[in-house]
Amino acid sequence: MLNLSQNGCSVWVASSTEGLLTPTAVALGKFDGVHLGHQRVIEPVLHAGGQLSVVTSLQSNENQQLTNQQYTYSTVVTFDPHPHEFFTGQPRTLLTPLDEKVQQLRSLGVEQLVLLPFDKELSALTPEEFVEKILVQQLQCQRISIGEDFCFGKKRSGTAKDLQLLAAKYNIPVIIVPLQSYTADSPTQSSCTSTTPSQDPRISTSLIRQTLEDGDIENANLLLGRSYSLLGVVVQGQQLGRTIGFPTANLQLPKEKFLPRQGVYAVRVFTVSEIPDVSPSEILGVMNIGNRPTVNGVSASVEVHLFDWSGDLYGKKLAVELVKFLRPEQKFPSLEALKTQIQLDCLAARQVLSTEC
Repeated sequence: MLNLSQNGCSVWVASSTEGLLTPTAVALGKFDGVHLGHQRVIEPVLHAGGQLSVVTSLQSNENQQLTNQQYTYSTVVTFDPHPHEFFTGQPRTLLTPLDEKVQQLRSLGVEQLVLLPFDKELSALTPEEFVEKILVQQLQCQRISIGEDFCFGKKRSGTAKDLQLLAAKYNIPVIIVPLQSYTADSPTQSSCTSTTPSQDPRISTSLIRQTLEDGDIENANLLLGRSYSLLGVVVQGQQLGRTIGFPTANLQLPKEKFLPRQGVYAVRVFTVSEIPDVSPSEILGVMNIGNRPTVNGVSASVEVHLFDWSGDLYGKKLAVELVKFLRPEQKFPSLEALKTQIQLDCLAARQVLSTEC
């Protein structure tokens, strides 16, 4: 059990169902991305028993029993590893690695995240066994929310309707949330862009991954309901940027982080503070994701050049919000040609960021 805190708020993160805060109101799903569709599934379990802004420690059993009579903890239940990774044996990159997922869930008001170990034992449970052993006995569910395409149990044999019927035997209400589609009148759409996903598609993690692979950052951000971000620690790179007048912060990202299309982006950058109640300041910049072919790079890197800023960032954690894809990565005949292009990239990024709503 971990207690991950930032800016005065906490989320309990558990890798087993021992020592949980119970009883619970549970949103069930994979929730990679915590996109607009996921947020609709999570909404019904928020503040199920009232308002509790900070969970700082496990209470004594006596006090916890008293509290549990009055309070139901908003809980997101997901799986680790991702079921696709378990069944295929292939590592899967994620839109939201654990730190980012916790950050997004915290911002929504979720108090507890349970990572069910997705292993042979869990995958072999029948739908009936999953409900009885996991949801009833271990999580002490009082309410459940799922998307209408949710499947569970051995060989994904249980449907959302099945869960509703099975849970009813224990007097547990199940809310089935319809699949969400992006619409032109969505309140999340920026008023300064007319860009919308084609043919009003269903909001899904796979669609967001595809838009990011295409460099379609505007639509990815609309589907997420926020800017797609890269969260990493600044480490020492080759420092070639300094030699041509464009020093960069080299980001070390979680190995499972999903990277968008290689190329150059206009970005907003924030330093992530460990000090409660300290609001991060925004810095504008330009970012490159790629292998740096002009200097014979052999591995992918993420480098950010910050506008009108100087200082030591080594060891600092940065959150980089992607605003617009500017151009694909390319190889230049010389460092001078590369420098000229970076100057143009900076001008383009400044223009994009200055006109953004």
